[in-house]
Amino acid sequence: MIQWWAAITIGLVSSFHCLGMCGPIAFALPLNRNSLGSQLFGAFVYNLGRLVTYGILGLAFGLIGKSLIMAGVQRSLSIFAGVFMILSVLLPKISAMANIDALTFKYIGKLKSVFGRLFKRSSIESLFFIGVLNGLLPCAMVYIALAGAIAEGDMLGGMTFMMFFGIGTIPMMYTATVLGSFVTVQFRNKLQKAIPYMVFIIGVLFILRGMNLGIHYLSPQIDRVDPEITQCD
Repeated sequence: MIQWWAAITIGLVSSFHCLGMCGPIAFALPLNRNSLGSQLFGAFVYNLGRLVTYGILGLAFGLIGKSLIMAGVQRSLSIFAGVFMILSVLLPKISAMANIDALTFKYIGKLKSVFGRLFKRSSIESLFFIGVLNGLLPCAMVYIALAGAIAEGDMLGGMTFMMFFGIGTIPMMYTATVLGSFVTVQFRNKLQKAIPYMVFIIGVLFILRGMNLGIHYLSPQIDRVDPEITQCD
């Protein structure tokens, strides 16, 4: 069963991180600012590009999860991801070792010329591909969602999980795209300070999911099945 509730929750929480890390991209999109309708449609196309990337990533990582179809492995992966997230909050040195933000800026630098060409063109195609590339940028929150996609155990489930994750990020990113000039640096800094608390909550959710407690949506029961064993009457 696809845990859409967990995926959307992760997406909503991730949007606080997205606003700080990817917000500058959303604020600077080459939208037609003379028309609210054009701005809304352009923001939709940009976010559609992100969703397409997340869906493709979900397909790929869902395939990885299919090779880990044994329920025990899936649960262990979810618990491990949750523990790492919690430790990254309680022990900041772990986050420093991961150096996620540095990797992000380094990758942005490599893609700078591509982004530059796209930002010079105010067209639907450029907005779509900016979204596609945005979805490929290194992001700790996307990695968390991909762990959930792997735990789904199949390609379709992984793709759907990542699509729901992307949908969860849209409200904040859509607002940033259209109302970027009204989002102050001080407000973004406050959101950044809230991220560790959000990450901690997500970590707890992942651990609960892996504990197989039989709680609908939060920690669904997953029966261990050995595909090599069949029963014949």
